[in-house]
Amino acid sequence: MEFLSNPNIIFYLAAFLIGGIPFGLILAKLFAGVDIKSSGSQSIGATNVLRVVKEENPKLAKKLAIATVILDALKGVAVLLAAKLAGMPDATLWGIAVLAVAGHCFSPYLMFEGGKGVATGVGVLAFMMPDVAAIAIAAWFVLAKTLKISSLSSLGALIVFILTSYILYPDVPAIHSHAPIWIIAIIVVYKHIPNIVRLISGKESKVA
Repeated sequence: MEFLSNPNIIFYLAAFLIGGIPFGLILAKLFAGVDIKSSGSQSIGATNVLRVVKEENPKLAKKLAIATVILDALKGVAVLLAAKLAGMPDATLWGIAVLAVAGHCFSPYLMFEGGKGVATGVGVLAFMMPDVAAIAIAAWFVLAKTLKISSLSSLGALIVFILTSYILYPDVPAIHSHAPIWIIAIIVVYKHIPNIVRLISGKESKVA
């Protein structure tokens, strides 16, 4: 068990395990008494929290959805902040960012099922590239306001983030690679495959 004394391994494990905490599922069960894993899209993210809880309590649904977004975003940021304060290099921080998103999308507490990774991805990418994330978040708000389709808005904002990262950081400081960004993007897109299929067939639900 000597490998557990390696600070990188400790932070990587923490990122995956904390990233895997299904806050949406916990909040919906605790405050609304519903199991979002068996309703709606069966995702543990804020959109499904809003969709499922809204059927019983619209006001509570919005509060729980907002709380889910905040907690899902902060769980990756918390580990990144701890690692940065501990003096971990940027390469380790990017590894933590990837593993936090992976933990959320393939939660060890849910038989490696999970959410779409959007909020957690926003949190870690905003920590690593705040200027790029600000532009992507602005794009998300515009898309969400006009299209009212959560998945399409998220995927569009992801594309904006990737393109903007190449413009502002053609050579990513310290790691000299966009690989972590692409890994996060691939995970998020993979988790959105059912949404993409519904978008193509015109059956994707809008968020009121």
